[in-house]
Amino acid sequence: MFVLRQINNKINTMVASMSVICLMLFMTISILSSSLALRNTMGRELVEMTPVDLNLYKTANLPDSYMKYEREVKTTEAQREDSKHSIKETLKNNGLDMNVLKDMVEIPIYVSNELTWSDFFGSKLEKVKAKFPMLAYDTVEEIVKISDYNKIAKLYGIEQYELKDDEYIMLCDFASMEEVRNEVLAGGNNSLTIAGKQYKTKYNECKSGFIVMSTSHTNTGIILVPDTCPLTEDMKEMYFLAANYNDDTEEGKKKIEELFSKDDSAFIQSLDKKGLDIEGLTKTRIMEGSIGIATIVTFIAIYLGVIFLIASSAILALKQLTDSSDNKQRYTILRKIGCDEKMINRALFRQIGIFFGVPLVLSIIHSIFGIQFAIKLMLGLASEKDLLPSAIATVVIIGVIYGAYFLATYFGSKNIIKEEE
Repeated sequence: MFVLRQINNKINTMVASMSVICLMLFMTISILSSSLALRNTMGRELVEMTPVDLNLYKTANLPDSYMKYEREVKTTEAQREDSKHSIKETLKNNGLDMNVLKDMVEIPIYVSNELTWSDFFGSKLEKVKAKFPMLAYDTVEEIVKISDYNKIAKLYGIEQYELKDDEYIMLCDFASMEEVRNEVLAGGNNSLTIAGKQYKTKYNECKSGFIVMSTSHTNTGIILVPDTCPLTEDMKEMYFLAANYNDDTEEGKKKIEELFSKDDSAFIQSLDKKGLDIEGLTKTRIMEGSIGIATIVTFIAIYLGVIFLIASSAILALKQLTDSSDNKQRYTILRKIGCDEKMINRALFRQIGIFFGVPLVLSIIHSIFGIQFAIKLMLGLASEKDLLPSAIATVVIIGVIYGAYFLATYFGSKNIIKEEE
């Protein structure tokens, strides 16, 4: 009865304060859990999505002019001629020693103006537009022959596929786009006309896979077709090359890296003089950029989370210590009516436990829904399967700091109400 009476007094006088404390603890749990999940997902996917040292790609079949960033760009004869050749030929023709690379795989990527996102969504286009109005539905679908993709997949160490002559496979691993595409593939009307020939889907869902390296799963869609598909040379949109550096030492790899990433390298300068544009991604640059972002996110999250946690704990501790000092006379009365020190200390412990526990429990209940909402906002960046380790880390952090304040408050209050000898 004494403990409940003490708690009742606090409830009547600390409604606003407890609301703020619950909110800060909710922010602590949500920020720490979701940000650590984001970091874990980025770290895991970074390893998956950077299986080789280098990706190079260039536009095929350049026209006389094209629009880039809302500006017309006119091409030269040399540029148009080079766009008909593979990346390997361009590298050789511009003086690159091809011995610096190994495990080279080059494939063409095709497009057809008769096959856009709108064509793929078909009868479900309006439904998809209502759900995702900002998508560019006139974007052409990328098409890759199955044998070409399997060469890349073998190099990357990911799953390879097989197709019959009348089948296609949709590769997509970007979560929100995968969900939309699966609605089409699961329906009855999922056949496509590619290069004048009809194809049906092999699977009623998107399969996992990618071609270009990235920091995470960002492939919005690649259509795999049989090698018998009558794709023509003028349908080639891009040449793509994946390779590893032909050196086992860190110093050697760094020198090769500079050939493709430093603007003052002889190779890059030779391309610039001729107006040739080969774009690329290196494993090192992707990892450096991603690790930097992950570090910043983690630091900010831990900083904010710990600040909110310490502020909440400090307010609770100060309030309880103040109340213990003000109510010292009540504990003296308990002793006079026959309560021993063990009983008094147990009552004090329960009182402080309820005082610290109630806002934490309420915050945990709210954070269950808050974290789910945060994960949905970070769709494609953070994965739900990375929540468990981040939740464990959050529990450890809160347990150490919150528990330390709780014990310090208990022992401090115990000394305050101790009977003077």
